[in-house]
Amino acid sequence: MDVNQYLEIFLDETKEHLENLNAQILRLEQEPEDVDTINEIFRAAHSLKGMAGTMGYKRMQALTHDMENVFSEIRNGTMKVNSNLIDTLFQCLDALEEYNNNIQETADEGTNDNQQLIARLNDFLKTAGKGTEEPKEQKAAAPEAKPDDQKDEKWLDIKLEESQLSVLLAAKEAGKNVYGLTVFIQESCLLKAARAFLVYKAVEEKAEIMVCNPSAQDIEDEKFDLDFSLIVISENSLDEILQAARNVSEIEAVTGAVYEIAQVPKAESMAVVQASELKPEPAGSAQSQNAPAKNDKKAAGKPVVNRTVRVDIEKLDVLMNLVSELIIAKNSLVSASTTEGGSNAGFNEQIEYLESVTTNLHESVMKVRMVPIESVVSKFPRMIRDLSKKLNKKMELYMSGEETELDRTVVDEIGDPLMHLLRNAADHGLESAEVRAQRGKPEVGSIFLDAYQDGNNVVIEVRDDGSGIDVEAVKNKAIERGVITAEQGESMSEKDIINLLFHAGFSTSKKITDISGRGVGLDVVKSKIESLSGEVEVKSKLGEGSTWIIRLPLTLAIIQALMVTVGGEKYAISLGSIQTIEDVGPDEIKLVQNREVINLRGSVIPIIRLSKELDIESSKSPDENMVVVIVKKGEKLAGLVIDELMGQQEIVIKSLGKYISKCKIISGATILGDGEVALILDANALI
Repeated sequence: MDVNQYLEIFLDETKEHLENLNAQILRLEQEPEDVDTINEIFRAAHSLKGMAGTMGYKRMQALTHDMENVFSEIRNGTMKVNSNLIDTLFQCLDALEEYNNNIQETADEGTNDNQQLIARLNDFLKTAGKGTEEPKEQKAAAPEAKPDDQKDEKWLDIKLEESQLSVLLAAKEAGKNVYGLTVFIQESCLLKAARAFLVYKAVEEKAEIMVCNPSAQDIEDEKFDLDFSLIVISENSLDEILQAARNVSEIEAVTGAVYEIAQVPKAESMAVVQASELKPEPAGSAQSQNAPAKNDKKAAGKPVVNRTVRVDIEKLDVLMNLVSELIIAKNSLVSASTTEGGSNAGFNEQIEYLESVTTNLHESVMKVRMVPIESVVSKFPRMIRDLSKKLNKKMELYMSGEETELDRTVVDEIGDPLMHLLRNAADHGLESAEVRAQRGKPEVGSIFLDAYQDGNNVVIEVRDDGSGIDVEAVKNKAIERGVITAEQGESMSEKDIINLLFHAGFSTSKKITDISGRGVGLDVVKSKIESLSGEVEVKSKLGEGSTWIIRLPLTLAIIQALMVTVGGEKYAISLGSIQTIEDVGPDEIKLVQNREVINLRGSVIPIIRLSKELDIESSKSPDENMVVVIVKKGEKLAGLVIDELMGQQEIVIKSLGKYISKCKIISGATILGDGEVALILDANALI
């Protein structure tokens, strides 16, 4: 049977189990006696072992088997959790993640046996007064300890049909061996059908299975006790076949003998399944049995999960493109109806109906693409724990808003930037315990990761209660590195100096370590966030800590926009960044430091003349009142001077590709209803 068809499911589920194990082992470190956590870890390790075994990944199976043994002892109360054990378990998770990454890249787990980790786990078992070697030897010895006459030879009870008898006789005459086998599964086994399937798979490599009792369907439906029997034809010895079946985990014993045709009773009518029919069925059984176990596991610790379907992101992209085309078609109809005078009331009604359908369809597709950022942030508590040990600083990570949802494509990309910001907070932000004591702070530093939705954006904040950013040190370092001159440094605001941290290759670290110091990090954060049409901002107070704020759009595909004209050309500005639209007279414009500003209800707002930025002749004369669109980026406001407003429209963002990525103020283009192309202005870049 080809198990590669299940590879995607295996990788997805393994990732989920590993995330779950990371979170649960962290919880176990805090509460070593929590029975629910111990049971949850045992179940996750057990599921991982079963899945790895089904897929034939022996090394992964061996490691999870020993982890399961350890938790079995903890669960029975014969062993206590200590910090050394927790460290070893985390190393095991790293090893399992390495196997998973290898499988993802090459469909093979690699050659690393992780013998050191397995030996360490076995040491824990021995020192706790109960070694793993003992049960293992017993398990291997079980068949020998129970001779054939002590175990029921249940294969003798199988009734054969005449056609099957004739096949067995023909095999005998051809010099092949016919054996009867009975397989006994351990009572503690959770997935009997999956184990049976693994035995089939192991036996089929050495022999051809002729008859199975009970039937394959009954075994798939788990309608059998803890044993089942087979009659097989093979050129191999009986010992080889018995050994192959015994190698499957959770099998208590396998007994067998040569099948004497003389012993066979008269054929009676009985439904018997041929080996050829047997193959596909257990395949389904391993999967169908694995799935419910996973759901049971979730139900134990969390509220009932919604019924979900895994969909490839590429299929969703195709669906999104179709919705985009539908919206373009709707816009064409709208523009056609307005140019024809819109006399036909029925036609307009239909258009309104189409508009509501496309809007709902778009929202539904967007919801399908939305995933909680929990999948990204769940690995950070473990990372902070490791950094705490490596840097020898006490720190705690507090997270909120993990259920905040973002477009799947954005979620996949934000893991790295967040990781850099957290490492930065741990290494540069938090002070050592001695310094914190001098400053009257608690010795355990706090790092906060908060996510929340704000209008059409999702905001993720990384805060720490550390030393904050030393602006003077940053300025001196920038002058020393030649990033700015001393004169520029004098006239720069505090905020501008802090933004120098995002310069490529810039680092204030005195020495290079494996955590930081190479100047790779904040420049990666900025470029990655900007590539997702987002922005990153820093607030800091020396001695009190700093806050890094990331703003990301909910979606990268379809937005509500304000359509405007500048010099006869049409442009779109995202509605999400617009605050108000003002009518401003020429006499209201003042100059501050030789720049145009307006005083709007007590706020001084700089003016950006789009005709100048876009190098277009404005269609308005200088003495006419101006239309100013007030846009916001973080805390900053600016006024964009346009010629005319066209109105609000739902637009589809089409990327311009990397050829014109140098032009930052244009973030893409859209196709309007009349077929014209309008460029989309990026208010953030303009500010």
